[in-house]
Amino acid sequence: MPIHPSPIVCIVGGAVAGSEAAHCLAQRGVRSVVLEMEAVPWGKIELGLPKWHHKQRDKEEAAIDEKLRSPYVTYIPGTKLGRDVSLEELMGWGFSAILLATGAWKDRPLPVPGIDAFENRGLSYQNLFVAQFNQYHSPDYDGPALEVQDDAIIVGGGLASLDVVKILMLETTARALRRRGLTADLFVLEKKGIPKALQQLGLSFEELGLKGCTLYYRRRAQDMPLIPMDENVTPEKLQKAKVVREKLLANFLAKYLFRFEPCCMPVRELVEGNRLAGLLFQRTEVREGRAVALPDTEFEVRSPQIISSIGSLPEPTPGIELKWELFRIPDSNTGKLEGYDNVFALGNAVTGTGNIRASRLHARKVSEWILDSFLECPEDTSRDPDGEAHVKGILERASELQTRVGYDGDYAKWIERHRPIRLESMESASQ
Repeated sequence: MPIHPSPIVCIVGGAVAGSEAAHCLAQRGVRSVVLEMEAVPWGKIELGLPKWHHKQRDKEEAAIDEKLRSPYVTYIPGTKLGRDVSLEELMGWGFSAILLATGAWKDRPLPVPGIDAFENRGLSYQNLFVAQFNQYHSPDYDGPALEVQDDAIIVGGGLASLDVVKILMLETTARALRRRGLTADLFVLEKKGIPKALQQLGLSFEELGLKGCTLYYRRRAQDMPLIPMDENVTPEKLQKAKVVREKLLANFLAKYLFRFEPCCMPVRELVEGNRLAGLLFQRTEVREGRAVALPDTEFEVRSPQIISSIGSLPEPTPGIELKWELFRIPDSNTGKLEGYDNVFALGNAVTGTGNIRASRLHARKVSEWILDSFLECPEDTSRDPDGEAHVKGILERASELQTRVGYDGDYAKWIERHRPIRLESMESASQ
């Protein structure tokens, strides 16, 4: 592998994985151009982490900002791969490597034939649902209205599905309180839990006339992926994890008053008119870690709203072939895309977990491999005139993209101007 004396890397996506990659490169004196599809680079920290986690959100976003403010980083906002610039174009710029830190924004399809025809007609998917919840309070929000119905169905089982459950329960409770002319603070409801918050108002959940939503999971409570597990976990740790999972779920059930149906999988849609009106479920049994459908156990559940929360996938990118809706990556440790000499993927685009720590660690691992084994950059990376001229040419093209979106290179000023309106700030101002 040839040494790159004046390397410059393109990073697509500026959130957890992209900013970590930029930081790793900068520490070794390697410049990067970061293309971000939104105005701000915070990805699912902003749109996928429910807004009651505002302290964690602010901490994580500040860490991203710190990494992208490096003089070794050229930031280009509002520029999406496949929409504003193609992979073929980027490869033609002459980057030493292209890193895809594009995250996992596409919902894994609900495994019911033909069900997607009812999206926005009774069916919602997790990613858009949570993003709408995080934004709809803003006076500047111009997206779809957040549809929230009592007695909803959620199909899922991981932490993300519990976020969806909490959104439904908190929103339906808050709206029921407002109908009674009572103040409903989302942060109070989330922190204290619905029973305690209602008790302070002299009310019970039953008095609000709500049924609550139901989470359907194909396995048991003890199988829910609620805590991270090592690949080589011992039987003793696995058993302990099962107990912890059951306790976590029990706490959620007591605090937010939803219902849980284990060992159920959806098999067919129920339709009324042109809307999805429910699902036909089938009972399952867990055998050697797999959910096996049991014959003659089907049952119908009708609901005004069904939300699928069974995982996320990378969005298809023009020019990149996928295998089973995933990037073709023979070795996740290197992230190298099959069929490309210098294109790599990292973070949630590979792990698919949605876990902040896992995304950061994977980005670091791939970045360090690229530095040591692909670019072969020593700690005291040398420069040569020809290489520097090449880098200058790339940065000039990057400047053209910045100008196109009105970005003048002042990262701090840009971020402050495009920072979304925060619900906690609105609540404080109204008190």
